Amino acid sequence: MLLPCLHEELVEAGCDEAGRGALAGPVFAAAVILPKGFAHPMLDDSKKLTAKQREKLRRIIEQEALAWAVASLSAAEIDRLNILRASITAMHNAISQLSTTPSFLLIDGNRFCKYGNIPHQCIVKGDGKYAPIAAASILAKTHRDEYMKRIAAEYPQYGWDKNMAYPTAAHREAIRKFGTTPYHRMSYTLLRDDPSLF
Repeated sequence: MLLPCLHEELVEAGCDEAGRGALAGPVFAAAVILPKGFAHPMLDDSKKLTAKQREKLRRIIEQEALAWAVASLSAAEIDRLNILRASITAMHNAISQLSTTPSFLLIDGNRFCKYGNIPHQCIVKGDGKYAPIAAASILAKTHRDEYMKRIAAEYPQYGWDKNMAYPTAAHREAIRKFGTTPYHRMSYTLLRDDPSLF
């Protein structure tokens, strides 16, 4: 069962990202401030939910959150900054867009750079522990999936509408066969040294 918050007396924003391990497309990040005591029986780490459950929760979160925001950084920006810095920058951008300024940040994972004067705490696997982080994980994932399905129409041969540009065998095979696109992260190892791909 998810905990509603870490500090009851503070306005907490949960932050998470989606797409760090993908070979193409942006990294997305979300920041969410939930009402005090918010709970939903389905709310959990986005990776544990079906696409249908995530979409249902996205509508609930966007309607009931006190504030929420989603930001992204492109593949070119990821290549320029590196994925860790790009993910943190996307989180900062999402926080900056919140209509309510939080007094504390709950960050999924173990790395973050301080945002302004707002204190924060990094929580490994926080998306399965705290409701605001779980909500952020769902918004980041659903917004990114929506974007990947849209650009999949430009390059249907890569199957991004199904693999979301993660390194599946089919995606790597398509890179080998068709080359790269402007959406691919050129700083990543796009093809493993795997004889089965050739």
